[in-house]
Amino acid sequence: MTTLPDDLAILVASDAQWIRDQVRLAFVGPRHRVLEVSRGQEVRDIVAEEAPDLVILDLQIGNMGGIAVALDLHLEAAAWRLDPVPMILLLDREADRFLAERAQANAELVKPIDASTLRRTAAEVLAKGQERKSG
Repeated sequence: MTTLPDDLAILVASDAQWIRDQVRLAFVGPRHRVLEVSRGQEVRDIVAEEAPDLVILDLQIGNMGGIAVALDLHLEAAAWRLDPVPMILLLDREADRFLAERAQANAELVKPIDASTLRRTAAEVLAKGQERKSG
């Protein structure tokens, strides 16, 4: 079973407070830090400043949704302006999975989400990232 690292910084981007609350509560821990933004435009700057281990994006975030944010982060990493960061995309429905694939998210979950599924998915995404770094 894959577990979360002890030190963990997660950025969640959603304009829905209930989603930010669910993510924050899923990652309660003494050395876990959840950063929150309510606008997609804020994500790039927070990633540059805080270097989170994982970014969790809501599909619908005001006028710059999760797909656009994921693509922006990939483009910034490809241009060497940001370090690559793993991403989980929170979808509204099953039919949105193809969007997550186009955005090259590391994982996607359909809302509503539960804490154990979110933690397990985050641990799997982070473990795959570690395998690539060490392999």
